[in-house]
Amino acid sequence: MDKIVIEGGRRLEGEIKIAGAKNAALPAFAATLLCPGKFVFSNVPDLRDMDTMIALLKVMDAVVEKHDGGVVTVNTENIVHCEAPYDLVRTMRASCLVLGPLLARLGKSRLSLPGGCAIGERPINLHLKGFQSLGAEISLEEGYVNAAAPDGLTGQRVYFDLVTVTGTENLMMAATGAKGTTVLENAAREPEVVFLADMLNKMGADVRGAGTDKITINGGKELKPAEIAIIPDRVETGTFMAVSAITGGFLKIVGCHPPHVEAVTLKFIEMGCKISEGPDWLEVTGPARPRPADVETNPYPSFPTDMQAQAMAVLAVADGASVVTESIFENRYMHVAEMRRMGANILIKGKNAFIHGVPSLSGAQVMATDLRASASLIVAGLAAKGKTHVRRVYHLDRGYERIEEKLRKVGAKITRQPDKDKK
Repeated sequence: MDKIVIEGGRRLEGEIKIAGAKNAALPAFAATLLCPGKFVFSNVPDLRDMDTMIALLKVMDAVVEKHDGGVVTVNTENIVHCEAPYDLVRTMRASCLVLGPLLARLGKSRLSLPGGCAIGERPINLHLKGFQSLGAEISLEEGYVNAAAPDGLTGQRVYFDLVTVTGTENLMMAATGAKGTTVLENAAREPEVVFLADMLNKMGADVRGAGTDKITINGGKELKPAEIAIIPDRVETGTFMAVSAITGGFLKIVGCHPPHVEAVTLKFIEMGCKISEGPDWLEVTGPARPRPADVETNPYPSFPTDMQAQAMAVLAVADGASVVTESIFENRYMHVAEMRRMGANILIKGKNAFIHGVPSLSGAQVMATDLRASASLIVAGLAAKGKTHVRRVYHLDRGYERIEEKLRKVGAKITRQPDKDKK
């Protein structure tokens, strides 16, 4: 097991390239199960979660090959097996995305109840309820979900009680194989949902309305493989914006898509950053000391929950008091205890975090509890005086591609080391 060691207090300056979005690539890889043939993906991030999805596809008899330059080919000509086993699913909640495509193509699927980050309750009951609306039979036994549609799926109106990104994606994929028209209401509007809809349409599907809260899928179209470029990772983009903000640095973030991070951009401008943008780049100049700001997470296009922890790290050294409200997950403040070890003044009351900015943070031994918490502790460590040791960075490797290498190139003193003390 590794740890990240940071000697903080340095102003970072230079250019950072954004990788492909994990949260777009995972459903795209799952969508290959919808039809036989060879898919070609470019701009695929080199991440642990991607390796898990590739392993899952291989279990189902897909042939997956990784090539240089972020190119991956997936051949789903001979998909027969429809079970997603516990050993793979337990580490990544997005494994549930294979349910919809397998139901559409094979009429059955079997999935171990998924795991992932321990950031709160993220049940797949909304997925299962949607599949039942389309005519699937659902049963639970021995920790597995069994889904079957021996007579095929039939298009219906599906209303999501809560906005769910993976639920929207799963039902959208299943509905491409259903007879008739499916309408998803209260659908997620995230860019990753739009990307998946674009991919499905490129494959020959008829998906309309992605990016709004009502998506219509006219099912039963013949699908074929496609060549797909993965969109840039908007959370990685936002994380490096936070890095520039907290170090008073200047970063040119290239290979990104500025419209996808508009809410984050506006909030960092409120914190005192100067930001300019082009078609695929952002220039972010951090202030001498951030200004306080109130942040509330909500579904896209509002401020994303996946940027809450990184924003909190910046606000921990702001010149004044801020309030962060987490409206998506009920247990996403586990990074707060670790930031307090670094000298942050943060009080949690329910879904609100009250932050009184301190002049500086101090390096400390800290432990990552989930993916975005890992990133927030690195952001904090870059500004802290002294050394910060971030343990359990296997969480980090699920969503950030060689982050320490990217940070070293812009002046950070950061290394990855074996963690001899694994406690």
